[in-house]
Amino acid sequence: MDFTVVHLIVGENTMRSSGSGAVLLMILLSHMTSALEVPLDLPQPPTITLQSPKDYIFDPRENIVIHCEAKGKPHPNFSWTRNGSHFDVEQDSKVLMKPSSGTLVIDISGEKAEAYEGTYQCTAHNDHGTAISNNIVIRQSRSPLWSKERLEAITVQTGVSLVLQCRPPAGLPPPVIFWMDNIFQRLPLDNRVSQALNGDLYFSNVLPEDNRNDYICYARFPYTQTIQQKQPISVTVLEMDTMNDTSLYNVTNFSDNPTGERRPGFMTPLGASSTKMVLRGETLELECIAEGLPTPEMSWQKDGGELPTSRVSFLNYKKTLKILDVSEADAGDYTCTATNRLGTAHHNIKVNVKAAPFWISAPRNLILAPNETGILTCRVNGDPKPDINWFVNGVPIENAPEDHTRKVDADTVILSRVQSGSSAVYQCNASNEFGYLIANAFVSVLAEPPRVLTPPNQVYQVITNSLALLHCATFGSPIPTITWFKDSQISIKSEDPYVIHENGTLEINVAQSQNSGKYTCIATNNLGVKENHVFLEVKEPTRILKQPEYKVVQRGTSAVFECKVKHDPSLIPTMTWLKNSGELPDDERFEVDADSLTIKDVTDEDAGTYTCIMNTTLDRDSARATLTVVEATPTPAIVYEKPDPPTDLELTDQTERSVQLTWIPGDEHNSPTQKFLIQYEDLLHEPGIWVNMTEVAGTRTTAQLDLSPYVYYSFRVLAKNQVGYSQPSQPSRQYRTNPAAPDENPSDVHGEGTEPGNLVISWKSLTGFQSNGPGLEYKVLWRQSDVDQDWSSKTVANSSHFVVSGVPVYVPYEIKVQALNDYGNGPEAEVVVGYSGEDMPLSAADGVLVMVHNSTVAQVHWEPVSSHSVRGKLKGYKVYYRRERGLHETEEEVDQEAQHQVLTFSGNQTEGRLPGLQPYSLYIIFIRVLNSKGEGPQSQEKQFETPEGVPGPPSFLNVVNPSLDSLTLEWGPPVNKNGRLTGYTLKYQPVSNTTEVGPVKVMDFLVNETTVTLDNLNSSVLYKFYLSAKTIKGAGANVTKEASAVMGTTVPSRHVDIATQGWFIGLMCAIALLILVLLIVCFIKRNKGGKYPVKEKEEAHQDPEIQPMKEDDGTFGEYSDTEDHKPLKGSRTPSNGTVRRDESDDSLVDYGEGGDGQFNEDGSFIGQYSGKKEKDTHEGNESSEAPSPVNAMNSFV
Repeated sequence: MDFTVVHLIVGENTMRSSGSGAVLLMILLSHMTSALEVPLDLPQPPTITLQSPKDYIFDPRENIVIHCEAKGKPHPNFSWTRNGSHFDVEQDSKVLMKPSSGTLVIDISGEKAEAYEGTYQCTAHNDHGTAISNNIVIRQSRSPLWSKERLEAITVQTGVSLVLQCRPPAGLPPPVIFWMDNIFQRLPLDNRVSQALNGDLYFSNVLPEDNRNDYICYARFPYTQTIQQKQPISVTVLEMDTMNDTSLYNVTNFSDNPTGERRPGFMTPLGASSTKMVLRGETLELECIAEGLPTPEMSWQKDGGELPTSRVSFLNYKKTLKILDVSEADAGDYTCTATNRLGTAHHNIKVNVKAAPFWISAPRNLILAPNETGILTCRVNGDPKPDINWFVNGVPIENAPEDHTRKVDADTVILSRVQSGSSAVYQCNASNEFGYLIANAFVSVLAEPPRVLTPPNQVYQVITNSLALLHCATFGSPIPTITWFKDSQISIKSEDPYVIHENGTLEINVAQSQNSGKYTCIATNNLGVKENHVFLEVKEPTRILKQPEYKVVQRGTSAVFECKVKHDPSLIPTMTWLKNSGELPDDERFEVDADSLTIKDVTDEDAGTYTCIMNTTLDRDSARATLTVVEATPTPAIVYEKPDPPTDLELTDQTERSVQLTWIPGDEHNSPTQKFLIQYEDLLHEPGIWVNMTEVAGTRTTAQLDLSPYVYYSFRVLAKNQVGYSQPSQPSRQYRTNPAAPDENPSDVHGEGTEPGNLVISWKSLTGFQSNGPGLEYKVLWRQSDVDQDWSSKTVANSSHFVVSGVPVYVPYEIKVQALNDYGNGPEAEVVVGYSGEDMPLSAADGVLVMVHNSTVAQVHWEPVSSHSVRGKLKGYKVYYRRERGLHETEEEVDQEAQHQVLTFSGNQTEGRLPGLQPYSLYIIFIRVLNSKGEGPQSQEKQFETPEGVPGPPSFLNVVNPSLDSLTLEWGPPVNKNGRLTGYTLKYQPVSNTTEVGPVKVMDFLVNETTVTLDNLNSSVLYKFYLSAKTIKGAGANVTKEASAVMGTTVPSRHVDIATQGWFIGLMCAIALLILVLLIVCFIKRNKGGKYPVKEKEEAHQDPEIQPMKEDDGTFGEYSDTEDHKPLKGSRTPSNGTVRRDESDDSLVDYGEGGDGQFNEDGSFIGQYSGKKEKDTHEGNESSEAPSPVNAMNSFV
């Protein structure tokens, strides 16, 4: 299925201005008044679709193109008349008619264009009628040459007035006039020197600077784009002392001293009054040019009326009054006034407004079914009143064939009971001395079933709270009736919020999300039915949640404007940033992210207003903020403080339910005001308590406040900027609203009984603010639900509850609580349902049945009780059960102190499971019904038995009479036998001190055997015994014991501490003694060792490669072997990896096979040998004493 998506775009102004919304609605519905369209596949008379204007001025350098296009079925044929006679297009080779069209193209190249001037009219004809065009007057544009004339030089006296006449040649259309000098520079015009509408140049008074010889008037002819000029005019301005009276030119001698100051006088128009005629709809231009010294100022007024400010403008330094789109109301007397300091002059212009014919209601096409009646109306107006003439198929109606179904009555033609084949085109011609109108309207007689012209499955998308228009353009004859359905089942009537227009369009004035869905329009006439489906999607509006904020940043830092937006997730948003209403600079310092704009390294040029605009396909939202750039240093930091409180609170536009509050904002202290908070105090009900009422933007200084009746209002305003809230303003004057009936009823209405036979009705009382007037009371109404009875009522005051007594137990009641005061009742109260008081349940559950699943679980079933016996809200069923005795016990052994176990099941259950039962037992069970009041009587007790289960462990297992190879075991029966015992099973096995165990031996015993002696046991082995009792269900849990024959006692654990074993203690003692002996021997051997001559040899043979290492810095020092046995301070390994043996060649190498280690005097390891022992040549008189291997050992002690 194909879908076409139609977007109804809503801009910011449309969303926020009801006036704009009305304009949008008019545009969208404008097609409703257009001519009726007939599908082109149906027979229809011709309709003119395109024609040239009535007055056609052509450029002789181009072809003449006279348009005439028409549609119809079959396609019409075209013909033309010129000057009232048939124009044979085919006989003139210069004239071409376009194929399938009536448009004429006339090639006038090489021909006299004047030959084709005249009045043309197009005719379109087919089998069903004839349509005609307007009379099109064809004229050639003309730009005639300026007539030759001799211009005399003009000499004038300073201060007089002067007129330089232009008198351009009459062109078609008239030329555009302007004055220039001989270097093609426009002459400067001002209040003193001005150009009149006819092109003449007027000087209110002449100055010496007007002296020049190149005043040239130019005429530009717009069609030919030619410019012609008049001969230059020379003007000489004389001062008083050089004036030559014989050559003086002056327009008028206004005084004896023309060069002195004088009162104003009019140069044009002349005289005290004049008249002006203008046609309705045209532009009125009134002109007054005055002379005088000083130069006069001009002003205009309309006698007895106001100038239309929306259509009026003043031109040429207020010398011209221009009014657009003139109407009859603009007729009257207009006065222009010229004023200077010496006086005033007045001129009255009487304006007469005439009117060429204009439409009030043009005739419209008619589609009629056979035997239907139709009316054509031709309503026109004009001044003088137009004459109306009717034509049929281009022929005057009085000359047309007689038709008895047709009646002409002035501006109306009535067609009665039309028949097939009577289709025609009617023309209405309205004319007066100022013009004419021609309108074609066809009458087509058809019998057609309905068809829907709107494409199917269109998807209309609109924004919440905006206008939605769902179209259903149809055609049929007779005209179909349109009905609408929503979601294929809800019939839509033309009532709020829907409006069904005459053309079938469905209007939803304020679309909401619940209006989304599938809509079906059905077109019906007596020949058939046709339907079409469209879809409406109402989208969430785009809103800027976090607007960019005013920023003051230092030069060189960064500025960040945030603009976070919420939009409908199905719409794709586009974020655009503007600077000062233009595009952002093309600069990499401007970074635009998804919801922010960052400006890096801010400069002075970056200051301005930044606007973020969020666009979707349906709507848009925008917000703006200002960036101010300040000096980084040494400008002191701007101090931001809370704003000062607003002042001068005033109340205006006062009504019963609203008032307008205005105020003057206080100082913002360098931080723009973000918003104003308006609070009120109710001096009547809650004096001293200020309540937040509303907030408005920080740019506003007024707020329209909605008020409640019977409140003594006092208002105050707080301002908020980025620092915080200001102090409150001084309160406004008190404003008292008159009392009225309550606007609302109490909330939280409940009905609930507290005792059997009562009903407590409670509610949340209205506040004094909500009361709307004195004498607040509550009308309490109640009646039993589902019972045909009238409402009972009671009026109470100063209370929030009412108790109804003597009502049946737990029955539903309909309840209403309505507020009223001395001025009337509140709105109709909503009905809530409550219940009267509960009582104990009357009956118990019947049909109690227990099914035992196994020895520990049973299932209990019962029949639900009737609702009337519950006498309240059924909360559930309580199941009581108790173990009476074991089945192996006698009745005398019953435990009289055994407690009932209780399980509660919800009211919708009729069965439950009883867990944790004891096997082989007798149980008693009964059930009680539970409601909010308590428990009802118990049901009849039932008994049930649990089957046998496995027994518990034997009560004890003891070891007695142990010997070297035997022991005796004794045990007792289980405490919980859980059935009839059938015997015992004994298992035992040897266990060691590790995890290893021996083979298991098993022995079975009768139920009456409770002792056994085990022989041939190993006295050095630990045994573990497992004893269990048995029923027919199997063996139960084991009781265990560990024991040894030799020990004769039980062993609680096999884990032995090795530290307590004798062999381990002896071993440890021997090791300690051996270590002590070794220490003594080592000490004796060490004391026997001599002094090594290392130090002396080092002093005798200083090797440059062996330097002392100091202890603090890691360098080499001296070796020593003093009596206190101080350790060596350091050693060194040469770079070649060998150790020199100048002072000592003592080494363990001498005692072995040439090992790689070297030791210090005390035997400590000091380095690595690179190879076998070799003596250098300087090794001679060295000591051959070698240390004992025991000495080497000393180093390890």
